[in-house]
Amino acid sequence: MRPIYLSGKKFILGLDIGGTKCAVVLGDEKMRIYDRLSFSTQPRRGWKRILKQLFGSIDEITGRNHLNPRSIQRVGVSCGGPLDSRRGLILSPPNLPGWNRIPIVRLIQKKLKCPVRLENDANACALAEWKFGAGRGFSNIIFLTFGTGLGAGLILNSRLYRGTNDMAGEAGHIRLEADGPAGYGKKGSFEGFCSGGGIARMAKRQGIPALTAKAICEAANRGDKASLQILQASGHYLGMGLSILLDLLNPERIIIGGIYSRNERLFRPEVLRIFRREALSRSRSVCRIVPSALGEKIGDMASLSAALMDKWNP
Repeated sequence: MRPIYLSGKKFILGLDIGGTKCAVVLGDEKMRIYDRLSFSTQPRRGWKRILKQLFGSIDEITGRNHLNPRSIQRVGVSCGGPLDSRRGLILSPPNLPGWNRIPIVRLIQKKLKCPVRLENDANACALAEWKFGAGRGFSNIIFLTFGTGLGAGLILNSRLYRGTNDMAGEAGHIRLEADGPAGYGKKGSFEGFCSGGGIARMAKRQGIPALTAKAICEAANRGDKASLQILQASGHYLGMGLSILLDLLNPERIIIGGIYSRNERLFRPEVLRIFRREALSRSRSVCRIVPSALGEKIGDMASLSAALMDKWNP
């Protein structure tokens, strides 16, 4: 992104920390994005090196836009759980091995001297879609990440619901079969069938090794039968998982990001077939399954939304 030279304005920063990539985003409270930098996470390098890269990206963005650090009013950190949002700790997410009790909020506050808010990535995405995307105007929505892993963010009665200790929405851990590809440390889990890693493991089980979910989706779009079968199976379990969530929470919208939103045509027929078969008809009649309206911007918007969490969801 080409830097824009700015002065006299107030900004927020968003840090999106994921198992595949990290990004630093410069924006404002109206969700205008002025600049961003991203890099591959490479979790095995360790959290200290990744944090150093994040700080380097912050310095580069503020430097090339001629920003005084005091013009950064708030910082939002969007990261996969589990975490402790109240104490600002990242607690060993499955896709970030070694990130055990990392005091990310304190470390960033020490550098930038401004309020910092840590939020589960699915929660932050749900908030972004609720305020600016496919969830606008609704009181009860579920957002599913469907990326490197699978998590759910819940907006219930127009408030973000975190649960007792930030563990609400860990839908990826639900077991859908006694056996199957592993995800979130459990064979046959929702995440095992409906995530980037899970889809790749499904392919490997069928004797198609060394393929990513992206490559499988590209092959399916070209009509490859084996790839289409893998995505049909993933769509089957996605429909099963969505039916459970619908029956429990009775939302108006289920919004799905990541791999689903980029390849809705490949998943939707099987998802709807299972959804119609499994979910309660009365609940189903008031709910639509839709892709993320924010598309590829969802991670950036989520991290900026995390910075505003206290204003939007006090």
